[in-house]
Amino acid sequence: MHNVKAKSLLTRWGGMNIYRGCTHGCIYCDSRSKCYHFEHQFEDVEVKTNAPELLEDILRRKRRRIVIGTGSMSDPYQPCEEKLLLTKTCLELIDRYEFGATVITKSDRVLRDIDLFDSINQKGKSVLQMTLTIADDKLSRIIEPNVCPSSRRYQVLKEFQKRGIPTVVWLTPFLPFLTDTEENFNALMQYCLDAGVKGIVCFGIGMTLREGNREYYYAALDKHFPGLSAKYTAKYGNAYDLQSDTGARLMRTFHDTCEKYGIIHDPDECFAYMSQLPEKYEQLSLF
Repeated sequence: MHNVKAKSLLTRWGGMNIYRGCTHGCIYCDSRSKCYHFEHQFEDVEVKTNAPELLEDILRRKRRRIVIGTGSMSDPYQPCEEKLLLTKTCLELIDRYEFGATVITKSDRVLRDIDLFDSINQKGKSVLQMTLTIADDKLSRIIEPNVCPSSRRYQVLKEFQKRGIPTVVWLTPFLPFLTDTEENFNALMQYCLDAGVKGIVCFGIGMTLREGNREYYYAALDKHFPGLSAKYTAKYGNAYDLQSDTGARLMRTFHDTCEKYGIIHDPDECFAYMSQLPEKYEQLSLF
């Protein structure tokens, strides 16, 4: 871990990354890809120590209230957050200035801040985005070694459900030959249904691999699943988009199930929902 003083924080879409890099150790993580131009080891997390100061300056000057998001590149609730409290401090600012908030995480550490999410949601809107990938906890601990398994993330979703705080699940990735089974898919969907999620983002039954990420993933397969990387290269070569043979069938089930239970399942509609504030909230921002 190393500290930096950032010059800017918020993107034009309202997103921020307080941390850059991650120690969760998920073997499939796309953020390792070379296209993101990390100038340090991925596990050597870059900490934007002045993120709260930058954010408060933005919120103080911004005339139109928006939903502030974090976690698209690096998890805002990885272990270092326990002591640094930067995500919490930023949420406190969002709450104080009455903006909206959404986070993407795999960690149950988000429960520490559930009162903040509740307060933000009562004033306008907060959304918890939780990634669910592997229903088998034993397999999860191999593929996502330093973060709580999906069974625990389901429990987190249930706690947010009790508070009436909306949740969106990222049902991705599905790893060919490992997690792209009907059994895994059905178990994850049951978590979503029972937790009453508002939306599910699923781009297909498969995964993506780019330079940097691909090499790390294959090395992990060689360590934990000998011979499996050879099956990947034989089937997919150096392709970016690795779709499973089970994809068409499971995606039909996915869309049908979401339609039946009223869950938003078009990715663009999910993103629109998470970025939009209630009408009364928008009206307040005019004054």
